[in-house]
Amino acid sequence: MDKRKRLMNVQEALELLNRLSEAESDGGEVSGLSDVSWVCSASDGSSDSDPEPPRNVRPSHPDPPLADWPTVPAHAEVCATEPSPAQEIGKDGTVWTVMEPCGGAGRRQIQNILTESAGPTPHARHNITDKLTAFMCLCDNVMLEEIRDCTIAEVRRDRATWDVSIMELKAFIALLYVRGAYCGKNIEMESFWSEQWGNAFFNATLSRNRFREIMRYLRFDKKETRRCRLTTDKFTHVRKVWDRFVENSIASYRPVSDITVDEQLFPTKSRCPFTQYMPNKPDKFGIKFWLAADVDSKYMLNGFPYLGKDASRPATQRLGENVVLRLVEPFVGKGRNITTDNFFTSLPLAKALLAKNTSLVGTIKRNKRELPPSVQGRSELFSTKVLKSDKMVLSVYQCKPRRNVTILSTQHQHVAISTEKKKKPETVEYYNHSKVGVDVLDQMARQYSVKGGTRRWPVAVFYNVLDLAAINAWVLYRSCMSQENIPRRDFMLQLAHELRAEWMASKAPPLADLPFSSAGAEERRRMTCMVKAHCMQNKTFCKCVKCGDAVCGKCTAKVLSVCNNCV
Repeated sequence: MDKRKRLMNVQEALELLNRLSEAESDGGEVSGLSDVSWVCSASDGSSDSDPEPPRNVRPSHPDPPLADWPTVPAHAEVCATEPSPAQEIGKDGTVWTVMEPCGGAGRRQIQNILTESAGPTPHARHNITDKLTAFMCLCDNVMLEEIRDCTIAEVRRDRATWDVSIMELKAFIALLYVRGAYCGKNIEMESFWSEQWGNAFFNATLSRNRFREIMRYLRFDKKETRRCRLTTDKFTHVRKVWDRFVENSIASYRPVSDITVDEQLFPTKSRCPFTQYMPNKPDKFGIKFWLAADVDSKYMLNGFPYLGKDASRPATQRLGENVVLRLVEPFVGKGRNITTDNFFTSLPLAKALLAKNTSLVGTIKRNKRELPPSVQGRSELFSTKVLKSDKMVLSVYQCKPRRNVTILSTQHQHVAISTEKKKKPETVEYYNHSKVGVDVLDQMARQYSVKGGTRRWPVAVFYNVLDLAAINAWVLYRSCMSQENIPRRDFMLQLAHELRAEWMASKAPPLADLPFSSAGAEERRRMTCMVKAHCMQNKTFCKCVKCGDAVCGKCTAKVLSVCNNCV
């Protein structure tokens, strides 16, 4: 080993001597070359006073032989070559080239050019004229008829004469929306019929017992064929209703250039084979939905539930990649961007979306095999390191002393740094703007939720459908009726009024044709029937037009509010 080291030192010394110009050389003497005087003593073990062997003379040591030594002419000039850009390699062999952060306004790429107009589709613009029609674009008669038929089929198993109409079902939904608008999710539903604290809207629409009956028998599939369908679909109890709502949502609205993909945990502790526990959520237990939402309007574009292991998913495709590709399938190829968090983001997903003219921006886990090892290190606070592989740009931003943020982007080909104190890169600011679509949508749904206590998970899913439908209908109505900017709570209350209007008109005769008198709105109160001819002290609002005594419906003669004593 010592011999090899000596020979290598001799070789380096000779190459250095060959690079000296003839003007700087002294004929082979080393009296003026103090920098390399140690090389001679290391080569043959002689002292500093020993003369140096002549230039280009091979050493006399026979072991090991060194043939073809490179020699450089004395008058040759040293060529200054440009160093190649620094590169880093991931564990899977992905090559990353280090770039300097800079703002470049270059030509926009094809995956960044939106090729269709955003907003309500022509179908929605043609049909929406008020709040009810905006809601019916999402929850149409096909869905309501499916719910009515399944509910009647459930009742007919025990009772042969029970029935419910589409009009009454809409009135039932109207009561749920009023409860949500009044933030009644923590209030017992039946308290809205209270004489002292109740709401007149509930008493006038449906009786408390009728509401109980509809809620008790409410179904979304037929029990006779459920066992067969359960073998292939755990979500079969409410599959038709959910799929119809998603189809209508896709057909009624086109998103802008930014779409967010994330999960939603709808809180419920009902017995369900796919209930999830997520400790980082406000409500720990619930049914998880994968959702895609429009960043600007918070419109729910697409979604499906998480049911556990999916046998139809390809073995080579990760869960996050499969979820994103399924959700954005109706919207790819139009120049849009998809924003995801580190659960979904990966290089295979970015490449798959690029092949469909769709870009991706998202945080990515630092332990991915395709990332270079340097992303797990620390650097100066508020500094940014930019790497590029093909059309994918990786930004590593040191946001905290012991933590950095790693963002993968195919939207940006150049990364500019802001001039503010924290010096955030352009990719971080873009991600912060576009990541909140599903989170804000979930917050809006929780603010005015129709959710109530239930032990049946299909009813909980139906509550979620109504919450998302109210938000989507509000977005559609404001987009089609641009002159009217209505708050969401007022929209829900007016929607409830329109939902029950047809039912109220069908069940009550015109007030102008009735000869009895009733108290004014400010004096209306329920009274005990004073006639008691055919009742047991029933409560009533009506009085006899002759004597003024309170009279209930059973004690009313014919169809007029006249007591039996005054006929």
